[in-house]
Amino acid sequence: MPLTMNRDVFITCAVTGSGGTQDRSPHVPRSPKEIADSAIAAAKAGAAVVHCHVRDPETGAPSRKLEYYREVTDRIRDAEVDVVLNLTAGMGGDIVFGGVEAPLPTAAGTDMVGATERMAHIAECLPEICTLDCGTMNFAEADYVMTNTPGMLRAMGQMMTDLGVKPEIEAFDTGHLWFAKELVKEGILTSPALVQLCMGVPWGAPNDINTFMAMVNNIPSDWNWSAFSLGRDQMPYAAQSVLAGGNVRVGLEDNLMLGKGQLATNAQLVERAVDIVENLGARIIGPDAVRERLGLVKRAPK
Repeated sequence: MPLTMNRDVFITCAVTGSGGTQDRSPHVPRSPKEIADSAIAAAKAGAAVVHCHVRDPETGAPSRKLEYYREVTDRIRDAEVDVVLNLTAGMGGDIVFGGVEAPLPTAAGTDMVGATERMAHIAECLPEICTLDCGTMNFAEADYVMTNTPGMLRAMGQMMTDLGVKPEIEAFDTGHLWFAKELVKEGILTSPALVQLCMGVPWGAPNDINTFMAMVNNIPSDWNWSAFSLGRDQMPYAAQSVLAGGNVRVGLEDNLMLGKGQLATNAQLVERAVDIVENLGARIIGPDAVRERLGLVKRAPK
């Protein structure tokens, strides 16, 4: 289909993620205060949306603790800068099998809980957006599977809709978009939906241009979407997404480097993305414009 460049672009900053990056850069935030401070700095640099996970403050390991999410949410909402809050709902679906000859019982690292528990922090904090990883996928680790069954996704998607929280559909492959369209068809998610194309994550959609365009061409024309890729491909995908009609995601969840041998902060990655977008002839839009475009409900500080 013909593509039209997006002239009014919003940037999402993925602040910390849940990967094992905490010891690879001192800029990866761990504590709720560090995560909130990094999100606020990213907002000041031009991010309209901040996407947040939480971590154990001592070890940096990924966490689902409600009190951490509550503190991050409160600190961001109490800040002097406005930003759209996007919390992950992807935790709690991890299976690490015991090995190829004895897959059961599962191994250390398995974290499988029910839909209500996976959504507990969303119900408590009521962010404007939360993520919905729209499928099950093998990751780079040998025996780890990110598990999101159709039943689980239907249940979580309905909870998001009932709470008035906008799902951001995380699509790691074309089948995830296929199922997302089914969720809209069934009335579980509302249209126009919001999609994040997750490119180059082993073993999902590879980040070549042909696969990227196949993903783009599978998004309904009235939906809103962004895209990202990992590492050194993060900034090229900022440009490619805008040229193909989408928005931009950058941040330390996906890339630790500003340049060769130069560790980045979230704010620096956002600043670099702002430069790319503006040099393409587009403009950066802020959180109020994003709320209007996506039909979001701004939550007041508690």
